[in-house]
Amino acid sequence: MGVLDGKAALVTGGSRGIGAAIVRRLAADGAVVTFTYLSSEAAAAEVVNEVKAAGGRAIAVQSDQADLASIPELFAQAAGPTGALDIFVSNAAEVTVKPIDGVTEDDYDHLFATNVKGPYFAIQQAARVFPDGGRIIALSTLNTVVPGPGISLYAASKAALEQFVKVAAREYGARGITVNAVSPGATDTDMFRDSNPPEAKAALVGITALGRVGEPADVADVVAFLAGPDSRWLTGQNLRATGGLLI
Repeated sequence: MGVLDGKAALVTGGSRGIGAAIVRRLAADGAVVTFTYLSSEAAAAEVVNEVKAAGGRAIAVQSDQADLASIPELFAQAAGPTGALDIFVSNAAEVTVKPIDGVTEDDYDHLFATNVKGPYFAIQQAARVFPDGGRIIALSTLNTVVPGPGISLYAASKAALEQFVKVAAREYGARGITVNAVSPGATDTDMFRDSNPPEAKAALVGITALGRVGEPADVADVVAFLAGPDSRWLTGQNLRATGGLLI
């Protein structure tokens, strides 16, 4: 039996990278996992098939988290047989790499709608439908404490998410709902490769204590811990899953 048997989970942005690894891991632990994808139906179907082949259950739903009107229906779809949802993982995000001087108002509005506004109201909805003892986990980034040129919007959007986590932990704690963040360091994903020059990987390996960049499964394991019963005494925390890139 898995530690999440009988639980229903919702993961945003679960068709690739860290999100897909989270879907696989939560399903392996016994949860029925609904996950969203924005545009890659083929990638989402592949994740569903992988989970099914491993004996788990996953359902893919096309959804844009910037569309606030769709949030209640999405959560209703993800509810388990009892009509309740137990775990919400806010993972979907976008990154814009531009110097501050090149950022447009449209860039700002789009990124904050996707990375800040959508997750905020999804956390609100999660708490509304959760039973006592639910789990909310938000994916942030090491870049909130190690910012770099060109990522002002991304770093700021994730910093806002980290503050949501702290306040939500205070507000929902009386119901036994834990709210935590996980901040990956350099992780070998499409987003990492698309937003960094080719030489960045080798440079980051050289300053990471464990001597490599992370794999999506490394981060998914940390999320799975926070989703499970053993994390019941952790809330309002930000676990920096960086392999020692930041110590």
